Amino acid sequence: MVSKTDDIPASVPDCNPVDLADGAQEGKETSKMRVKDPCGCGHSSDTAMVNGGGAHEHTEEAESKQDGSGEADGGDESNEQEVIVIQDTGFTVKIQAPGTEPFDLQVSPQEMVQEIHQVLMDREDTCHRTCFSLQLDGNVLDNFAELKSIEGLQEGSFLKVVEEPYTVREARIHVRHIRDLLKSLDPSDAYNGVDCNSLSFLSFFTDGDLGDSGKRKKKGNELEQIDCTPPEHILPGSKDRPVMPLQPLNKDWKPMQCLKVLTMSGWNPPPGNRKMHGDLMYLYMVTVEERHVSVTASTRGFYLNQSTTYIFNPKPANPSFLSHSLVELLSQISPAFKKNFTALQKKRVQRHPFERIATPFQVYSWTAPQVDHAMDCVRAEDAYTSRLGYEEHIPGQTRDWNEELQTTRELTRKNLPERLLRERAIFKVHSDFAAAATRGAMAVIDGNVMAINPGEETRMQMFIWNNIFFSLGFDVRDHYRELGGDAAAHAAPTNDLNGVRAYGAVDVEGLYTLGTVVVDYRGYRVTAQSIIPGILEREQEQSVIYGSIDFGKTVVSHSKYLELLDKTSRPLKVQRHNVLNEKDDKVELCSSVECKGIIGNDGRHYILDLLRTFPPDLNFLPVDEEELSPESQRLGFPRQHRHRLACLRQELIEAFVEHRYLLFMKMAALQLMQQKANKECIKTDAPAITETAETATESNAATAQTQTNVTESSKATDGTSQTDNGPSAGSQTASESEENSLKLTTNGPVEPAATQNGECKSPLEGKELEESIPGLAQAKELAETLVAEDGSGIDPKSREVVLNACKAVGSISNTSFDIRFNPDIFSPGVRFPDDSADDVQKQKQLLKDAAAFLVSCQIPSLIKDCLDHSALPMDGATLTEALHQRGINVRYLGTVLEFVDKTPAKTQLEHFYRIGIIELITRCAKHIFKTYLQGVELSALSAAVSHFLNCFLSSFPDAVAHLPPDELVSRRKNRKRRNRVPGGGDNTAWASLTPSELWKNIATEAKSYYHFHIHSESVDQVVEKYSLQKITLLREISIKTGIQILLKEYNFDSRHKPTFTEEDILNIFPVVKHVNPKASDAFHFFQSGQAKVQQGFLKEGCELINEALNLFNNVYGAMHVEICACLRLLARLNYIMGDHPEALSNQQKAVLMSERVLGMEHPNTIQEYMHLALYCFANGQLSTALKLLYRARYLMLLVCGEDHPEMALIDSNIGLVLHGVMEYDLSLRFLENALTINTKYHGSRSLKVALSHHLVARVYESKAEFRSALQHEKEGYTIYKNQMGEAHEKTKESSEYLKYLTQQAVALQRTMNEIYKNGSNASIMPLKFTAPSMASVLEQLNIINGIIFIPLSQKDLENLKAEVQRRQQLQELGKGEEPTEDSSLELEDKIPID
Repeated sequence: MVSKTDDIPASVPDCNPVDLADGAQEGKETSKMRVKDPCGCGHSSDTAMVNGGGAHEHTEEAESKQDGSGEADGGDESNEQEVIVIQDTGFTVKIQAPGTEPFDLQVSPQEMVQEIHQVLMDREDTCHRTCFSLQLDGNVLDNFAELKSIEGLQEGSFLKVVEEPYTVREARIHVRHIRDLLKSLDPSDAYNGVDCNSLSFLSFFTDGDLGDSGKRKKKGNELEQIDCTPPEHILPGSKDRPVMPLQPLNKDWKPMQCLKVLTMSGWNPPPGNRKMHGDLMYLYMVTVEERHVSVTASTRGFYLNQSTTYIFNPKPANPSFLSHSLVELLSQISPAFKKNFTALQKKRVQRHPFERIATPFQVYSWTAPQVDHAMDCVRAEDAYTSRLGYEEHIPGQTRDWNEELQTTRELTRKNLPERLLRERAIFKVHSDFAAAATRGAMAVIDGNVMAINPGEETRMQMFIWNNIFFSLGFDVRDHYRELGGDAAAHAAPTNDLNGVRAYGAVDVEGLYTLGTVVVDYRGYRVTAQSIIPGILEREQEQSVIYGSIDFGKTVVSHSKYLELLDKTSRPLKVQRHNVLNEKDDKVELCSSVECKGIIGNDGRHYILDLLRTFPPDLNFLPVDEEELSPESQRLGFPRQHRHRLACLRQELIEAFVEHRYLLFMKMAALQLMQQKANKECIKTDAPAITETAETATESNAATAQTQTNVTESSKATDGTSQTDNGPSAGSQTASESEENSLKLTTNGPVEPAATQNGECKSPLEGKELEESIPGLAQAKELAETLVAEDGSGIDPKSREVVLNACKAVGSISNTSFDIRFNPDIFSPGVRFPDDSADDVQKQKQLLKDAAAFLVSCQIPSLIKDCLDHSALPMDGATLTEALHQRGINVRYLGTVLEFVDKTPAKTQLEHFYRIGIIELITRCAKHIFKTYLQGVELSALSAAVSHFLNCFLSSFPDAVAHLPPDELVSRRKNRKRRNRVPGGGDNTAWASLTPSELWKNIATEAKSYYHFHIHSESVDQVVEKYSLQKITLLREISIKTGIQILLKEYNFDSRHKPTFTEEDILNIFPVVKHVNPKASDAFHFFQSGQAKVQQGFLKEGCELINEALNLFNNVYGAMHVEICACLRLLARLNYIMGDHPEALSNQQKAVLMSERVLGMEHPNTIQEYMHLALYCFANGQLSTALKLLYRARYLMLLVCGEDHPEMALIDSNIGLVLHGVMEYDLSLRFLENALTINTKYHGSRSLKVALSHHLVARVYESKAEFRSALQHEKEGYTIYKNQMGEAHEKTKESSEYLKYLTQQAVALQRTMNEIYKNGSNASIMPLKFTAPSMASVLEQLNIINGIIFIPLSQKDLENLKAEVQRRQQLQELGKGEEPTEDSSLELEDKIPID
């Protein structure tokens, strides 16, 4: 179930989420294989790398670990040793603050003194202090010292908090901190998307913290007090989709007012004579009691002075209430402040920390209620000062981003503590840089930054702000004229970002990329980059010493760059090649020609313009005289695209190479068998074999050869679908699952992991493979010896075998498998020397094959995964991700939808098709909206956005735009200042857009961009035809374009008035793309933990995953998508191991984190809510469990509607819980809906449907309607009998239950007859109408959620472990006999499956 969510873009636990939840009936083969690769580098590197960041900092040491034994335990020891070093034991110190009792604080030796400061500023009783030092025996501790370096600091030491004199900076920090405390429960920062605040609503549904409430409520009497009726709109079949419940109003947020006004006084800054009395600044306040006071901040603290609004009198008032902290001062002059501030802090401290910690990257909400705008001195000051100075707490004015980004990369990484430090620094700088770049980009478009070339027209302007360089996504100076003009200029930044991400992930020492962030805001695309030192002083022509500045007309090269880029060529599959320069000389490159090398003034080697890191996509690049392969042509490729920069995704390259590697192995195996056959002189078989081998070679082995068995199988179990989602082996036959296991390990010696040390080790470990293809063993040995001995010591026969196989799969080397791409093929303007003509021809063929592989393998594999539910997208974002993971670009969306349309099982893909259509329509609308917004001036922005949304979604046929009133538009002034700021157009062309015109444009856009026909002229026709929901369309378009709308109920279907007014548009946010640096060591721990769990070592798995959690926290801080995945898995393990309270606490964190980091209605969050509900139920918190399930159902309805396979699971859960609390009629509504959906999406013969029938039968039994119960149970019985056979325990259980129901029905009938016969004095036999026991409900809940327990005694566990160890030893000896299928203990049953 969860695989769809486990591949969140940011999440690295992504390769095959063996998330307990998700291993989905894995064949035993695969789960044995999975273990072989402890660091998961083998098959995850494609996904991990694409998701950016340094997921592959495999240092030599990690390397040795991998090559070690290939078993998960092999290398972990070294790692665990190191970890122990970091997680040094903590100790306790006593802290004494002025005016409070001494208290104990647990600290760890790695912490800095500063971290104790942070803790004190957060604690309820010391939170109002900011300006203090910590002293040990009278010595002041250095803020930046680590605790372990302080002499005499040990268990039980006594630290004193000593108040220090203020400076202007400290006074500002103090005021800012007090303001933060006063606003700590106010959600307006989260609604406004500032300071990395975001929303969370979990506590609203759980009434505070789950752990406590569990203890408070007694389990016994809980049944009576539950009101289980859900709101009307949550019931199955309801068509109402309200928006208001999305953000329920939390009563805690009605802020208790402590103070009416706190602002800087107009008397600032203090005049010279007052400076000399220690005045730092003046504040003005109004208390709740309406007392107006003026306060002086002096070096000694805060006191009242005698100034008024118009008369300056800095003398202290009488009494002056001099206090070291503002809170102490205010508490003395305002009783209401004292009372409310104390209450506010109590509430603040009770909130879960995860509700208030800042997220690493800003998350925006697409809806918000009307928030009162209150006076706020700090916010006002921030807006008008550059705020770059003291907020960053860094000496000096602005940050040198480039220096910070590059220095963190240069940190050492020899051992674990060093790597953690390095990764933490890289991550921190990246998230700060992304935030600064976003602020800068918005300032640029809003016209608040002066251009560095102010004389040029707007489109050509460039900007520098805060040491970041900004440029707009337009084709200036006709740079991209031949590549598609503005369309190419718009696509280039994202391509470049993908290049930066890929090079960053390979992480070669000495090669530097620029910090890059791409921001889309108000219809403009802004690229923000860090600045290479010295680049602004010199002309570009002089500085580029590698690559080309004019797309290949002039080209230069440089030996140092070749050496550095050569290290990246293998992991990125880039081929070294020669091109001709303008003098027809050969120039050697190891990247595309556009990639420029510049040595900065700091002596570092930078590469930039990485937009062609990956090879071109020929399906969207028509080239004269070139024929694509038949598969592509059949689907109507090549197609004309907006620009000529369309390139293949890194995931596709990885998958393609992996697919080819498999082919290579098979061909070698076939030829070896043939040689063997020839040797044994079996004349009869030989011809047959030769034939296959030849067909394989001729047909270029990948494309036309669908007939020979080779591609058939690789189609069935195609590379990436496996790597990403964990094989969906449920539906596959045995032979295929062997294929599968093969796929998982043969990543070809092409992964960065396998090639760190220069020679490539074939990662074909594990003996299982050899059984699956005869001859593969020899092929494998052969491949290995080849690599080891450079082909010298091998008999010519074998060398010939390899040569043939290499030729067949297009390897660039003749002695080993090695596929790389030349990114300059088909680049206009690039010329190749004559002597490499063959090579170029080979490369062209390879590109055609890759393009064909995308349409003939990857798209079908995606559809197959959706059919067997191992991929389950729920909204646009998860759909895009499912495409990307398989290397399919979104421009193929039309092709994918057409493919679905032609699939025989189309009804089982309706959910997928619908989500695809919504994504396609909203993306087309986004393209139109982008150009629409560019012509809108700031004062008309809300009018323009609401008009666009009316045209897009409202049924009102003649939506009319409201132009801003004339007195605001002074025409004369405007003409003069025309086009001065990027976002300042003043035309009103936008107002003439009509709904029919917009929908016509959308249809045209769909046709030209996605080659897909939408035959509809209006929103209502589209909604009708594809059964969409307008609210879902609104959510998708708002998220894609950054619109924030008012939280209220919208009437989309009125024919008399438009849906939106300009008051409904609250804000427009930037949409930001950036690199996501990764925590590599933590990820390896996470994966070894998953592997352990797969083997059934739950305890060890749990320890490893806890360790991973520590490391993740170490690198990312407390909030991150990957930590969320970690917590979910931990909760699941706690639950299986019977620790329900711990499961609840971990899952609560996972839900909070998912809401905060991904968004409150992200599909993942919905999943997390469901898990939490299960653990609540297990903990006896039934009403909470129901509230959580209702919330999940509501979010699901909003995000994708009722018709989705996942809805069946939610409804089964709700139905079961309602059954447990004896709400039978309600329960039936949900369970029958689940039955309908399961039948539709899994087919009426599926086991899921049988289970649904059984659940419905149980409710009918509880209602004593035995006839209906029998009818449903019979259906279930028939399915079990046909699918599992008579002897299976499920079939037996079902038949027992049928007997029991029949007896009950007969007994009931007898009783009824008795009553009829003897009237009222009949002796009535007592019938058993029992409420189901909680245990039985929980058991069913576990089954539908895929959790299966085997009650094992301690002894069984010991035996099990012994057996697993015995098998491992066998495998290590390896040469021992292969354990046969039946002796392999069913470990999978211990693993919950979804």
